Amino acid sequence: MNSVAPRSDATPARTLSLGVARRYGIYLFLVALIALSGAWSPAFLRADNVVNMLVQFAPLGIVVIGQVFVILVGGLDLSVASVMATAAVIATAFDDTNHSAPAIFGVTLVLCIGAGLLNGLLVTKRQVSPFLATFATAVVLDGLRFAYTQGAPSGNVPPLFHVLGTGSIAAVPVNVLLLIACAIVFGTLLHLSTFGRRVYMVGGNAVAARLVGVSPDTVRIACYVISALLAGLAGLILSGYVGIVDNWVGRGFELDSIVAAVMGGLALSGGRGSLLGGLAGAAILVIVFNIVLLIGMPVQAQIIVKGVIIIGASACYVSRRQR
Repeated sequence: MNSVAPRSDATPARTLSLGVARRYGIYLFLVALIALSGAWSPAFLRADNVVNMLVQFAPLGIVVIGQVFVILVGGLDLSVASVMATAAVIATAFDDTNHSAPAIFGVTLVLCIGAGLLNGLLVTKRQVSPFLATFATAVVLDGLRFAYTQGAPSGNVPPLFHVLGTGSIAAVPVNVLLLIACAIVFGTLLHLSTFGRRVYMVGGNAVAARLVGVSPDTVRIACYVISALLAGLAGLILSGYVGIVDNWVGRGFELDSIVAAVMGGLALSGGRGSLLGGLAGAAILVIVFNIVLLIGMPVQAQIIVKGVIIIGASACYVSRRQR
């Protein structure tokens, strides 16, 4: 009896389409979302609304870049919002002239390095879970910040930070230019340098990385420091946007940055994903929040939408992991 081999459904065309969807799906979805949002609300593509979205996207994108490094080594950083708020308080801790800018940057730099080292050392040397370690750092920073401000912060930021937060050059917001610069620098570091290869190696298989002479602990600590430094920069930018000191600058950025990274294709287990994918995820979040307001839904609807997005991102992550 002649036997006929079963025909496989995995034709070359289907395999190719699945590969394209997995590799470029987030970018295709972003383009489709922009097109649909513009068709739904004509105000979406107005110049002033586009600039407003870019101004909102820049600080989140900067935080996401740092979060990408941490997630790639199998961690996460819940302290970014506290680092941002503490940096914003530092921005008003001196006089409100540009002469205090070097001191503000210097103190913020020390703060960020200290927070990043604390996170990294807790995770690597004390074997504390990234969730608990970074949450503990956030609590410590919140306590220090409230002790300093006595719960009633006051003061204005120097004019330089107003430029960073709300200024523009040739109609392009300054904070967007800073985001582009960070994306180029840290994208090159991640994807075109030896350190970047070590990040992927540690996230993919720390044991194998150690066997070839790479120190997983050193790489992880460096990634937490990078995340804290970028969070501090984003906090200074937001302080310039707000104009006055605020104990809760950056509130919610810890979850938004993680959700954006997962939506952008990063694996929470580490070792897989790209910086550009994380930024695409951040852009999707900003666009969705913006369109919710444009169509007249209340601000509270943003919270509901955020919850739905988190559920969707979690479902996508589980699906990718199973595949």
